[in-house]
Amino acid sequence: MSGRLILLRHGQSHANVERRLDTRPPGAALTDLGREQARAFARGLSQPPAMVAHSVALRASQTAAEVADELGLATFELEGIHEVQVGELEDRNDDDAVKTFETVYQRWHEGDLDIPMPGGETARQVLDRYVPVITQLRLRYLDDHEWHGDIAVVSHGAAIRLTAALLAGVESSFALDHHLANAESVVLTPITDGRWSCVQWGDKTPPFYPEPDVHPVEDALQSADPMG
Repeated sequence: MSGRLILLRHGQSHANVERRLDTRPPGAALTDLGREQARAFARGLSQPPAMVAHSVALRASQTAAEVADELGLATFELEGIHEVQVGELEDRNDDDAVKTFETVYQRWHEGDLDIPMPGGETARQVLDRYVPVITQLRLRYLDDHEWHGDIAVVSHGAAIRLTAALLAGVESSFALDHHLANAESVVLTPITDGRWSCVQWGDKTPPFYPEPDVHPVEDALQSADPMG
């Protein structure tokens, strides 16, 4: 294995500032702070990635562009890795919408993969479009011993946490209790038999212990950024 997968949440968007559930591409643009967050992420890397990819959402492509510009790289768009689609909750920022989103999202992490967001996706549908993209990146690059370097993929908080927890076997209560701030990342390393190891989750490193008392709905209602 010759590189890691860095799943990077986009920088702050205008929808984040407004606390809106903005999931349908292309979505809102980055704020000035969001652009600086992306550049700060790039400057803080101990080693630059060999590739920078992004979802179809505007905030992801703009984040990738800032990272790539800082590092002197090109960017690539990937289908299938956009945010969880929230359907009838789209663009809402009221407490009822946030509560509904987080309640369904919690049930996904607890194993109820076929419960949909109202008029939106189930966890299984998210994973069915997201995981194959990650698998192809691994097969084409990370499992090739001729390839050297990390791959940074700019994506979205809820989708990253759901996918990374599944791929790397991160305990559900930890994933629920540890949101990703703008321009924070989850880092996965490929290991044997097609499996992954999570070596970083935001500012946390292994071991990722179960959280005994999680309250994701209540936490989200008090948060300025419930989608992280």
